[in-house]
Amino acid sequence: MNHPVTRCAGRRRACLVFLTALLLPGTLWAGGKVVHPPYQEQKVVFDFFFDDPRKMSSALFWLRSLINPLMAEPYNQAPEFMDIVVVIHGTEIVTTVKHNYDKYKDTVERMKYYASLGVRFRVCTMAAEDYGYETKDFHDFIELAPSAMTELAHWQQQGHALIVPQILDKKFTIDEIR
Repeated sequence: MNHPVTRCAGRRRACLVFLTALLLPGTLWAGGKVVHPPYQEQKVVFDFFFDDPRKMSSALFWLRSLINPLMAEPYNQAPEFMDIVVVIHGTEIVTTVKHNYDKYKDTVERMKYYASLGVRFRVCTMAAEDYGYETKDFHDFIELAPSAMTELAHWQQQGHALIVPQILDKKFTIDEIR
């Protein structure tokens, strides 16, 4: 039954909980907190297939977002213990050939840096043939795989997590939307 004393006691309890939340530090209005999940050594295969070769530069930030936090405190993982493969088979393939170095210099230098950390860049041979490229056309850190699809399947069967970067056209600056 909905007795007046019961209703009043229920309101008092709610009021007490609310006031307690207001007065105790670290309750309802506390800020976020940094957590450190127990990340293990990473095994990842990236699928790069973009409609614009300029998106390769943005896609490399996905690599940075994986590698940098793991190399920093509290993980301190050495890059040689990360198993990372990038499979390239879209228009971004043009960034991996020597004759386009000047056009994509910054992107190529970043790929070289990641390759020096042990990241493997694999280009689909079928896509390379579509562009008329031969093995000799590629930078020395590029490896050619028979097919992007078989390569992606292979690495997933080896236990690698699949990451497919979604590179969108930026419409707003951070300052405009925050």
